[in-house]
Amino acid sequence: MTTRQPAAEGDSFRRDAFPPGVDSAVTARAAESIELADLLHRCGRSDQEAFAELYDRTSARVFGLVLRVLHDPGYAEETTQEVYLQIWRTAATFDADKGSAVTWLMTLAHRRAVDRVRAEQAHTQREVAYGIRILGNEFDEVTEEVERRLEQQAVLEGLASLTDTQREAISLAYYGGRTYAEVAQYLGVGLPTVKSRIRDGLTRLKRSLGVT
Repeated sequence: MTTRQPAAEGDSFRRDAFPPGVDSAVTARAAESIELADLLHRCGRSDQEAFAELYDRTSARVFGLVLRVLHDPGYAEETTQEVYLQIWRTAATFDADKGSAVTWLMTLAHRRAVDRVRAEQAHTQREVAYGIRILGNEFDEVTEEVERRLEQQAVLEGLASLTDTQREAISLAYYGGRTYAEVAQYLGVGLPTVKSRIRDGLTRLKRSLGVT
């Protein structure tokens, strides 16, 4: 892959364009967000080089999120490829004014993973229904597994009802195994903001699940 050319003078991608005193991790994260947004815009113009660079820089994160939802490396690999096919087809719809490039990518990945869970769930339910009709009680254990998956699906649908910022914070903390402080550092926001997003998101999730 061809190495990207250095940013021209005055280019918004220059990391030294950020005000002095800004934390280096925050500066690097902001610069990355701008760079990824540019790659998405170029992908929207069918730039294959930009797409290859976007894949190299983000596929590990996308795969990690998909794997946490699917819990199956094989399915996760297939779904990750589907995500990037969708990115290539829809990159032109990305709007940086509505959210960061990473949030947009992760939202696509999460939705695709949930779709895969639903598809596998529907397939399992059809098989179980057929087995129950043929063999009756021998499928009791499988029926219990289907019920467990349905409960898991309710949680996934509840997550889909959250705002992007709430879902991202909760996913990083509970699926990604990060502490609140690590989530705050990763997102480049204050710890109180992360705590508020997670608290509000969990409250909303409980309501959607009917938990008091």
